[in-house]
Amino acid sequence: CNFPQSTGDASSSVSTASNRSRNRTRYRTKAMNSEVDESLFGGVKPTPQGRSDSPIVLLRDKHAVRKTLTDLGLDHKPEKIQLITRDMVRELIVPTEDPSGESLIISPEEFERIKWASHVLTKEELVAREQAFKKEKEAILEAVTIRKKIMKQKEMAWSNNKKLSDLEEEAKERAQNLFSIILNAKCHAIRDAQILEKQQIRKELEAEEKRLDEMMEVDRLKSLERHHDRERKRKEEMARGKRHILNQIKKNEEERSLISEHREQEKEQMLAYMERLQEEDLQGLERQHQEKLKMQAEIKRINDENQKQKAERMAQEKLADQMVMEFTKKKMAREAEFEAEQEKVRREKDKEIARLRAMQEKAQDYRAEQDALRDKRNQEVADREWRQKEKEKVQKKMEIEEKLRKTRLEQVAFKEHMLAVQVQRDRDEFERILRAQREQIEKEKLEQEKKAAGSLQHANELRRQVRENQQKHVQNRLSTFEEGRRLKEEAQKRRERINDIKKQKLEELRATGLPEKYCIEAERKANILPTTSVK
Repeated sequence: CNFPQSTGDASSSVSTASNRSRNRTRYRTKAMNSEVDESLFGGVKPTPQGRSDSPIVLLRDKHAVRKTLTDLGLDHKPEKIQLITRDMVRELIVPTEDPSGESLIISPEEFERIKWASHVLTKEELVAREQAFKKEKEAILEAVTIRKKIMKQKEMAWSNNKKLSDLEEEAKERAQNLFSIILNAKCHAIRDAQILEKQQIRKELEAEEKRLDEMMEVDRLKSLERHHDRERKRKEEMARGKRHILNQIKKNEEERSLISEHREQEKEQMLAYMERLQEEDLQGLERQHQEKLKMQAEIKRINDENQKQKAERMAQEKLADQMVMEFTKKKMAREAEFEAEQEKVRREKDKEIARLRAMQEKAQDYRAEQDALRDKRNQEVADREWRQKEKEKVQKKMEIEEKLRKTRLEQVAFKEHMLAVQVQRDRDEFERILRAQREQIEKEKLEQEKKAAGSLQHANELRRQVRENQQKHVQNRLSTFEEGRRLKEEAQKRRERINDIKKQKLEELRATGLPEKYCIEAERKANILPTTSVK
C-alpha cells in the first residue's frame, strides 16, 4: 500500500537539504553561460495521482534509504494485486513512496526535458528535428484517424456484447480488493478522458471536414476562374495568331520587293566594280611595265658602276705592287751601301719613316674605300631581294584579287539560290501555320464542349457530395449526442455502484484490524473522505 509523506518528514528533508547546500563547497565558475536545472536539487512537485506513466526515481543515497526502510520494517517485496477483466487477467505492482524524503521523483517528461535542454543542437540536428516534427504531426493525424475507426469498431462490438448480470458483477466486485477498486477508479478516469478526447477529436474532424469543404469550394471557384482565364487567353492567342499571319504575309511581300530591288542594286554595283577592277588591272600592268623598265635601267647602271670600280681597284692594286717593288729595290740598294752610307741612312731614316707612315695611311684609306664598296654591294643585294619580294607581293595580290572576284560571283549566285529557297520555305511555313491554326481551332472547339459537359457533371457531383456530407454531419451529431447521454448515465450508475462497494470494502478492511492511518489514506485515495494529514 502507499504511505503518505508527513509534514514533519517534508520539513526535515527540506532542512537537511538546506544544511547540505550550506555545507557544500561553492562551485568554481567554468563558463558564464552554463546553466543547471534547479529541479534536480529540491522543490519536488507532487506526482499527479491520475498519471498513467510511471515516474523516474533518482535515489540520492541508496544505502541510507535502505537503512531507513529496514529500521521501519518496510524492507519487503513490492505488493501485487490481481485485476480480472472480461478478456484478460493482469498483475499490478502497488507503487510505494520513499519515507526517508531523500529521493527525487520526477516525471518522464521532466526527465526528457532536462536531458533535451542539456544538449546543444547543430544545424543538421535542427533540420532533422523540424523534419521529425513534421513526420510526427503527420503520424498524429494518421493515428487520430485510425483511433477514430478503432473506437467505432469497439463501440459496435461493445453494443453487441451482452451485459453481465447483477449477480456476475457482484461476484466480480467481491473478488476484488480495495486496491483493485482504486485502480478501477483510475481506469474510469482514463475512460472519461478518452471520451473527452474522442469528442475533441470528433470536433476537430468536423472542423477539418468543414475546412476541406471550404477548400474544395475555393478550389472549384479558382478552377472556374482559371478556365475562364484560359478561354480568354486562347481567344486572345487566336486573334494574335491571325494578326501575326497577316503581318507575316505583308512582311514577306515587302521583303520580296526589297530583295528584288536589292538584287538589282547589287547587279549594278557588281558591274561597276568589275569595270573598276579592269581599269585598276590595266593601270597596274602599266605601272608594272614602267617599274620593270626603271628596274632594268637601274640594274644596267649598277653593273656599269661595278665594272668601273673593278677597273679602278685593279689599277690601284697594280700601283701598290709597283710601289712595293720599288721599295724593295731601294732597300736592297741601301743594304748594299749600308756600310758606306750608314751615316746617310740615319739622316734619311726619319724621312723614310714619314714616307712609310704616309703610305700606311694611304693603304688604310684604300681599305676603308674597299669596305665602303663592300657595304654598297651588300646594300645592292638587299635592294635586289626587296624588289624581288615586292614583285612577288604584287603577283600574289593579283592572284588574291582574281580569287576574290571568283568568290564574289559564287556568293552572288549562292545568295540568289538561298533567297529562292527561303521564299519557298516561307511559303511552306505559312501554309503549315495556317493548317495548324485551323486544326487547333477545331480541337479547342471540341475540348470546350467536353469541358462544358465535364464541368456540369462535376458541379452536380459536388452538390451531391455536399448534400451527403450535410446528412452525415447531422446523423453524426445525433449519434454523438445519444452516445454521450448514454455514457453519462452509465458512468453515473457505475460511480454510485463503485462508491457503495468502496464503502463496504473499507468497512471490511477496518474489520481486519488494519491501522487507522492506512484506512484514512485509502479513503482519501478513494475520494470518500476529505484528505487529512497523518502525524
